[in-house]
Order: sequence, then structure tokens, then C-alpha cells
Amino acid sequence: MSVSGIGTSALLAFQRAIGTTSNNIANSATEGYSRQRTELGNLNPQFLGGSYQGQGVGVDAIRRISDDFVNTQLRTSISEQSNAQAKADLAGRIDNLLADEASGLAPVLQGFFDAASDVANDPTSNAARTVFLTEAESLAERFKSIDGRLEEQRRILNGQIETNVKEINQLAESLAGLNREIVAKSTQGTPNDLLDQRDRVLNQLAEKIDVTTVEQDDGALNVFVGNGQALVLGGTSQSLVAESFSGDPGKLEVGIQSGSGVANVTRFLQGGELGGLLEIRDSVIDPAQNTLGQIATQLGQAFNEQNAQGLDADGQIGGDIFGIGEPAVWGRSSNAESGVPGVAIEDADRLTTSDYRLRVNSEGDFELLRLPGNRAVEMDEIDDGVFRADGMLIDVNELDNPGNPTEGDNWLIQPTRNGARDLEVVLDDPAGIAAAAALPEATVADGDDWSGTVDALEVADGFDPSLLDSAATIVIDSDTDEYVVEDADGNEIGRGAVNGGDAVTIETEHGWSITLSGEPGPDDQLTIGLDRDRPGDNRNMLEMADLSEARTVQTEDGERRVPGFGDSYNSLIANVGTRTRQANVALDSANAQLEQAKAQRESISGVNLDEEAADLIRYQQAYQAAAQVIQVSNSLFDSLLGAFRR
Repeated sequence: MSVSGIGTSALLAFQRAIGTTSNNIANSATEGYSRQRTELGNLNPQFLGGSYQGQGVGVDAIRRISDDFVNTQLRTSISEQSNAQAKADLAGRIDNLLADEASGLAPVLQGFFDAASDVANDPTSNAARTVFLTEAESLAERFKSIDGRLEEQRRILNGQIETNVKEINQLAESLAGLNREIVAKSTQGTPNDLLDQRDRVLNQLAEKIDVTTVEQDDGALNVFVGNGQALVLGGTSQSLVAESFSGDPGKLEVGIQSGSGVANVTRFLQGGELGGLLEIRDSVIDPAQNTLGQIATQLGQAFNEQNAQGLDADGQIGGDIFGIGEPAVWGRSSNAESGVPGVAIEDADRLTTSDYRLRVNSEGDFELLRLPGNRAVEMDEIDDGVFRADGMLIDVNELDNPGNPTEGDNWLIQPTRNGARDLEVVLDDPAGIAAAAALPEATVADGDDWSGTVDALEVADGFDPSLLDSAATIVIDSDTDEYVVEDADGNEIGRGAVNGGDAVTIETEHGWSITLSGEPGPDDQLTIGLDRDRPGDNRNMLEMADLSEARTVQTEDGERRVPGFGDSYNSLIANVGTRTRQANVALDSANAQLEQAKAQRESISGVNLDEEAADLIRYQQAYQAAAQVIQVSNSLFDSLLGAFRR
């Protein structure tokens, strides 16, 4: 090649190099841009005069400076930071909602129990009774208010889930389109700008959900989510859907199109904003709402039961103070059985804060699983098709076809989810507060001789307060060594064996029971004056006031119990506060890791303006030198032509 040709090749090569450097400078502020470098190589030398002589320079490639490992680390850091941000934001809102002194449950709960104490201090005061009912209504309203705000957060979260799913689908479509363009243009060279654009879209996708990628031989990038579900395969993309697979319309889950159906992949999705939303819902919102409902249900049942143990101002057995909601039961849309089993609360004290899934196993039997760990719960069949478990009665006879269950059918049971929402005050008359004990204290009447001990005197179901107008007598049957309970007419209404001094409970036909212990003699006799006219009796109201600390609330695992309704609510606040603190700590760490990942990526792929300016000067000087080579070549050619003219 001539000197002119060598100079021309240099001019073209350095012109390309200047163009690449200028492009780097122009995109120095473009997010996700990877700097490019012109790779120069000498042209094949020519053998002349016994040696090889260089023939100039050419552009081998415009190389994109990028490190796949560093880019993957950056995507992982983006996903973790978005995940931590979503969890910290939502957990913080729930924490503020529950712990707020003005809008929380604690002050209203304390006011309610203080009002109960005031009635106990003066059971004849109609004003105190009215205040107690007013405080009960305030408590029920506060339960509804907190539950409503939790439900509002759930609706907001569901909206965010739907938005994330739509954005993920749009990004997946963009990636599939970029894959098609990259494959088409890779035959002509490396499409650097398209690769940068694909990395930017991948980073945006990582903000939404954790992804893994596998590059194909043709340059296309396959993208997977969850535990290997394909979101993008080459030039095609799959769509995620947000719907309720469990049957609960208030709980959106995420599925992926699979053939003609949709596979639920919610439990596999992690990382990113979507993963954070799903995780915080399951670990904070669901337990908080269930715990609040559990407290409301157990408090309502406890006061109803205790009020039924006493006499109201009219001398009647106390009725319900609170109305309590029923468990929520949802069937899956895929069930062959369209009906749902009947579920009722039998013993609120045994309720946990868990949700449950009732399903038909491969043997055609019903089994109960405690969520979210799917731990089997023993069910006691107390009647044909009626089961007792964790304070619930489950009646499968209410299904459309209970005698022939279909394997795989299952139902979601939420015993306490709506407990706070459904709690209401049903007692509207202050006189209906049963402050007095239903039965008077047993005392030895004048002339009686009793060497035993009366441990308890209680009413049972079906107790008729009209029977309080007459006394009862307890004597010892010397022939059988038994306690004998007789009414005022001498009719036997109960009997129980003297058990060597141990306590014995005798249920009477009149709906009340007595617990006796000790070893009374054969001539001993105890007269119980059954009297309803006890206006100053506050014993039952004292029991109600003591429910603040005397009752226990069962926790999610069904084993540990927290004393008192107030302590249970404080425990809920503490649990949410711990989650919030963990989320904030994780967010601080994720922010630091993201900054490090960005800095590492910038150190490799980012544009250094000082370096680019130096390269620009170097290539400019080389370009000018190449132009000088051409000028010298032209001068030599002119001299040669001039010699021939002479």
C-alpha cells in the first residue's frame, strides 16, 4: 500500500476513534450507558524487498466496556433495595397506625375497663352503667376504625401489586422486543446501544422482582423469576396475572400464564418491590388484622359469658353485651364443590391468629392445615361430619355433596380476620348489665352444722332465675356417703359422692352447680339461701373488671399465651415495631450495597470525562499527523511528476 493509502487508513481509523470518544462524552450523563472504545488493529503487512512492510491501520471493533458479573450484582442490589424500601414504607405505616396514642386501641380499652370498675364500685348507679355501655360502644367503634384502616392499607397494597404486575409485563414485552432486535443486528456487529438499553430495562425489572438471566448463543437473554418460571424466552414473553387464587377476594396473588391455565407462583416470588409487598402483607398486615380480630372476638365472648353468670338490675340472668362476627370461609374457584363448610366459633379462648385451609386429601378425608406453614391440625369429630379444632366447629355437612368429597378441593378459613370489624354492642339497656352474682354466697344457717367447705357456687346453661326465690339444702346420705341436694320442698335435685375430702362438683336439675370438699359428718346440713334481692352485690361485675388481666389470648402458634387483652395488643404493637425496625435496618444496608454496586459499575462502564478528553486530544493529534502523512505523500507525488516534465 502506498504512503497515501496508509495515511488514509489512519485518517479513517482516528476519525472513528474521535467519533466514539465524542459519543462517550455526549452520553456521560445518560443513565445505564456503557462507555465504548475503538479497537484499532494493523492491516495485514505486505512482503516487499525481503521483509514485511506495514499497510496501515483499521478499526477492528467498537467495544462496549461492560462486566456481566458486575451488572448482575447491580441488578441484585437494585432488587434488594426496592424490596427493603417497600417493606420499610408499609411496615412503618402499620406501626404508626397501631401505636398512635390518639387512634390506637390502648386508651379506649383502658377506659372500658375503668368503666367496668366504676360499675363494680357502685352497682346501683344507673349513670355508671350508662357510661360502661358508652365505653363499650367506643371500644367497638375503635376496633372497627383500626380494622378499617388496616383494610385500607390492604386495598392500597393490592393496587400496588396490580400496578407492579402490569409494569413487569410491559418490561417483559420490551425485553422480548429488544432480544429480537439484538439477534437481528448481531449478524452485522455488536449492537452496543441496544445492549445498554436491554440492561436498563433489566434494571427496571429488577426494581419490581428478583430475576435471573441466561444468555443464548444468538445473543438473546432469557429471564426467569421465582424458582425458575420463564418470564422471557428469546423473543417471546409470558404474562403475570394478579388474582385471588385462595378464594379470598381481599388477597391478590400472582400467577403466570402456563399453557391454557395460570400457575400460582406467589410463594416463589422474592425480591423487588413486588416481593416486598407480598412479604409484608403476609408477615405484618395479615397477622395484625387477625390478632386484632382475635382480641375483639375473645373480649366479646368473655364479657358475654361473664354477664351470663350474673343477675341484671331486674333480677334476670344477664344477656349478651357484644355481638360477635362469624369466621370467613372461602372456596377456591377450581373446586368441584361449589358450597362451603359451616364454621362457627365454639371457644374463642382457643382461637389462634392463624388462617387455616381445609382440604380433601388423596384418601377422600378432610384435613385441616394451619397457615402459612401448612402444619396439620388435629380435628376431633364430635358428630358425623362435625369437627372441633382450635376453638372452631367445622361442619362439612353444609357442603352441597358432603358424602362424596372431591380430592384437591379446599377452603380458606379465617376465624378472626373480620372479628374487629364485626364486633358490636347489642345491649341497649344499662339495667341489663349483670353486676350481681347469679347465686348468693353459701352460708351456714342458724342451727345448721357443716364441717365441709363450699368452694364454688355457679350457674350453668339453662339456669332459671325464678328458682332463686326458694332455698336449697345439702345433707349427707349416711347409707351411700353422698352429698344430697334438696329443694325447698324436699325434692332431690342433685347428688355427688363424698370423695375423701377432694373437691366434688354437683350439677343440679335447677341449672346451677356447687363444688364441695372436705369430710362433713353424717348429721351435717347446709342451707343455701337463694335470693335475688341483692342490689349491692357487685361480685359478677368485679369478675368482669378483672377480665383485663385474668383472661389469656392465644398466639399464632397455638401454644404460647399472652396474659390480658391489653398485653396482647401491646404484644401486637411490639411485633409490628420489631418488623418495622428490621425493615429499616435492612433498608439502610440495601442502600449502602446499592451505592457500592453503582460505584463499581461506574468504575468499569462509566464515562470518565478527564480520560475521554485526553483520548480526544490524543486521537486529534494522531489524525493531524495522518493528514500530514497524506500531505507528504502528495508532495512526493508532485516532485515525481515534476521530474518527468523536465
